[in-house]
Amino acid sequence: MTATVAIGEFARLTHLSVKTLRYYHEIELLEPVAVDAGTGYRRYSTDQVETAHLIRRLRDLDMPLPQIRTVLAAADPADRDATLRAHLTRMEAELQRTREVVASLRALLTAPAPPLRVDYRVEPAFTALTRTERVERGAIAQWCGVAFEQLYVSLLGAGVTPGGVAGATYSTEFFAEHTGTVTAYVPLPPGAELTPPDGLAITEFPARRFAVAVHTGAFEDFDRTYGALGSHVAEHDTVLPDEPVRERYLVGPDLTDNPADYRTEVCWPITEGESR
Repeated sequence: MTATVAIGEFARLTHLSVKTLRYYHEIELLEPVAVDAGTGYRRYSTDQVETAHLIRRLRDLDMPLPQIRTVLAAADPADRDATLRAHLTRMEAELQRTREVVASLRALLTAPAPPLRVDYRVEPAFTALTRTERVERGAIAQWCGVAFEQLYVSLLGAGVTPGGVAGATYSTEFFAEHTGTVTAYVPLPPGAELTPPDGLAITEFPARRFAVAVHTGAFEDFDRTYGALGSHVAEHDTVLPDEPVRERYLVGPDLTDNPADYRTEVCWPITEGESR
């Protein structure tokens, strides 16, 4: 048997505050079955209790209200479940990132950084298929995933084998302003003929001298490698002005499922000549 109850009683049944219930009414997420025209008092059906419980649990999982609306509106259980699975996947990724940040913080507080090996080399000029955009720092992982997929798919479609290790260059502005120019690249083999699709380009990279260090492990500790290498360069070398830092992805997510196995070369551009 279905009954209706006042908003205060419904709050007790659902553990949602009266203030929250009024807000959900205003945004049309959970509307009362009746509103007294004279007093404005709201009444809810006991049939709505289960829906209210679902909303509260989804909010406890930090699901945004628009997504909760999608879940409630889904007539097909498969559509509803797909939305819930996608949110849980995002939460699991955030939880993993939190674990990595905690581990990185513990290491920073308890373990000194291991000595950094710095090598010097002149990287020869090369030609690459590239994608260049202004990217926000917080979106760089997602952007790189899309950019490199596009680059490799374009090469595969043209029957061209990559001519070397893929990488990316990062402008000084990217670090200073947290938004700046990033170029993802995949080197082309000598003599390759390729017409780049929209959004991509063929770019000539000139020869450059670099101080190079290898970062191994999760990206949460990337700043420590940057700090150590950049400090070494400041103390022993002369930075090449206005030249972006280059990263070369020796081992990445496409080759291993374990972030501890990632290996990235960080290449700091320096002037020609002997190190100080």
